[in-house]
Amino acid sequence: MTRRRLLVDTGQAFPIYITVVGGLLFLAFAYLAVGQAAANRNGAQTAADAAALAAAQERRDQLAGAWVENLLDPEKWQVIFDGMADGLRPSCWRAEQLAAANDATVLSCHADGLLAYTVEVQTNKTVGDSIVPGTETRKSRATAAAVIEPRCGFELPVPAPEEREDTGGEEELPSLNCKGGIDWVLDPETPDDLLPKPEDLFDVHLAD
Repeated sequence: MTRRRLLVDTGQAFPIYITVVGGLLFLAFAYLAVGQAAANRNGAQTAADAAALAAAQERRDQLAGAWVENLLDPEKWQVIFDGMADGLRPSCWRAEQLAAANDATVLSCHADGLLAYTVEVQTNKTVGDSIVPGTETRKSRATAAAVIEPRCGFELPVPAPEEREDTGGEEELPSLNCKGGIDWVLDPETPDDLLPKPEDLFDVHLAD
C-alpha cells in the first residue's frame, strides 16, 4: 500500500516538475533576449558617441588650423573661436568612419549651430534570434551630440601712438589665457610646432 501511494505521488509530481523546469527555461531565454537587446543598444550608443565626437573633433581641427593661418590678424581670432572661418569643410565624413569602425551606419549627421554636432546611427547587426518575435531582424539606433568649446580668451592690445611708431606700426600679438591657468605668450616668429595645438584651443565633449 505504501509503495503504491509512493508511485502515485511520484506520478503526480512529475508534471509539476516539468512545468517548473519549463518555466525556468523560459525565464532563462527571456533574460538572454533582454541581454542581447541591451548589448545591441549599448553598441549603438558607443558608435553614436564616437561618431559625434569624431565630427566635432574634425571641425575643431579645422578651426585650429584657421587660427594658425590668421595668427598675425588677431582681429579674426574671436570669430574663429566662435566657430566661423573661411574654407571650413564638412565634418560628417569622420562620423561615418567612426561609426563604421564600431559596426554601425550613420543615419543622420548635422551641425547644431557652429560648435556642435548631432549624429544618429544604426547597428549593422541585428539583436539576433530569441524567444521574442522579430528580434532576428531588429537593429538598434542611438543618437549622440558633441560640443566644441573654446578654451582660451584674449584681449586685443590698444598700443599708444608712440608705441606704434617704435614698432614701425606693428602691433603685438595678444596672449591667450586658457583654462587651467595656462597662458600662451605669442610671437610672430614662433614656429608652428610650438603654437597651441587644437586640443589646447578647444575642448570637445559629449553634450550633457
